[in-house]
Amino acid sequence: NCDGAYKDSLGLAGCGGLFLKLDGGWIKGYYSRKIGTCDTLSAEMWGMYLGMQLAWRQGFHHLQVESDSKSLVDMITGKVKFIGNPPPWCAVYKSF
Repeated sequence: NCDGAYKDSLGLAGCGGLFLKLDGGWIKGYYSRKIGTCDTLSAEMWGMYLGMQLAWRQGFHHLQVESDSKSLVDMITGKVKFIGNPPPWCAVYKSF
């Protein structure tokens, strides 16, 4: 599970998440990271990217990734069609 958030009044964004077993048991959490200034979707992207990067380093290569951001999920799964080339981060996610 990954998440990101942006607080407009502070101009700050952060992200974090956790790894669970299929039965819901705890494996590991990854820290809330201060990102700086960005929009909410970018914070969500960072949360997913950092979680997948950590999973890969820990030896987890088959993942079920969950996010509460429909926009991000649609981008990753290809439900959103880009005009021209998709952003480079789409290829990064698919490489994990």
